[in-house]
Amino acid sequence: VISCPCALVVSIALGYFGAIGLASRNGIVFKGGNYLDVMTQIDTVVMDKTGTLTKGVFRVQQVVASGVEKDGLIKTASALERHSTHPIAKAVTEYANGVYEGLQTANIEEVAGHGLKGIIEGKEVLAGNVKLLNQYSIQYPAEIEQVVDTIVVVAIDKKYAGYITIADEIKEDAKAAIDALHSQNIKTVMLSGDKQSVVDQVAKTLGIDEAYGNLLPEGKVEQVQKLKDGGRKLAFVGDGVNDAPVVALADAGIAMGGLGSDATIETADVVIQNDQPSRIPAAIKAGKVTRRIVWQNITLAMVVKIIVLILGAGGVATLWEAVIADVGVALLAILNAVRIQKLSL
Repeated sequence: VISCPCALVVSIALGYFGAIGLASRNGIVFKGGNYLDVMTQIDTVVMDKTGTLTKGVFRVQQVVASGVEKDGLIKTASALERHSTHPIAKAVTEYANGVYEGLQTANIEEVAGHGLKGIIEGKEVLAGNVKLLNQYSIQYPAEIEQVVDTIVVVAIDKKYAGYITIADEIKEDAKAAIDALHSQNIKTVMLSGDKQSVVDQVAKTLGIDEAYGNLLPEGKVEQVQKLKDGGRKLAFVGDGVNDAPVVALADAGIAMGGLGSDATIETADVVIQNDQPSRIPAAIKAGKVTRRIVWQNITLAMVVKIIVLILGAGGVATLWEAVIADVGVALLAILNAVRIQKLSL
């Protein structure tokens, strides 16, 4: 009776169930108890910028035309951008307010990590970042490189036609999330396809340790692999469809579930339902709380059973002591596991 392992078996499982329930009530979905263990080992959190630390709700700030009218630039650019679901493309089409209706479009092609290419009213139009223009050997003013905001550069018939500046907004709890991670001695890294000046500005505002911009999807994979090769245990947090490969590569993949793509959510080990960055350190805390309580249960059960086993071998412990060492300890372990539900993240 004393050596029955019920207390160990029941209390450990309930510890994980309780933690998964606690996390769910706080907007965090763990796809298995093993991921709670993984979170306790994390020493680096790598985050995508747009949609993770920023709202991903872009607004057009300025339109600068060259050789064409501003209205014409917006009309042409929005006719191309309406074929994309990217937040930046949506910002341009919303600003255009339907002026692109009726324009003939053809051969629309998305250039991964660069922008869009297509035929608008018989003219070849490019809209994207400066890397897109470099790819097609189109000259543009050097001062564009100094613009801090995100920009959409437009070229018509292989000639630079102007650019549109777009700004994103940092999420309200992003700074608190970074501070909380640092308080847990966790290094923070930000990756983004945006240009380095935009990435540096966001990183400085939030206090992020390292920030890398101008990254294509494969560039994000390379950066994460470098960190892993350096012996880091890392979690990657993203929301876009191009983040899925990095989410799969990380030790713990975390997806923003509110506006995140289905591919990323499906690939992730942990899903943050409300898209709040502050839930990232909360998920790590949930893993550490679970480990602490599970080990409390294991220690309690083993110590009591060893003591009563010794007493039983000496003829001191009776059946009542044996029952207490089995059922009594199991009940205490269960109550301790239930306590997880009342903790705050």
